[in-house]
Amino acid sequence: MAKSSGYRAKTRSILKRKSRERGKSTLSRILRKYKVEDRVLIKIDPSIQKGMPHRRYHGKLGTITEKRGRAYVMDVMQGNAVKEIIVRPEHLEPY
Repeated sequence: MAKSSGYRAKTRSILKRKSRERGKSTLSRILRKYKVEDRVLIKIDPSIQKGMPHRRYHGKLGTITEKRGRAYVMDVMQGNAVKEIIVRPEHLEPY
């Protein structure tokens, strides 16, 4: 059988929550506001699929450049390149 190459492939350990963190996320994570030029940490919340960045950005640090709807556009370094990704606030933490 062919190997799966989906969006969440090989994420069993990356997108696993610890036993005390399971269940619904807190409202403060969703309602937190960020300003332009804020530095944030990308920490993917596996219970919310909407606005989830790719697994390669999990644990990376980025800078918010603009707000787009409910989500934020941010610049993240990947090697020598600067990538622009769109992430919802559920998957972000202040740095």
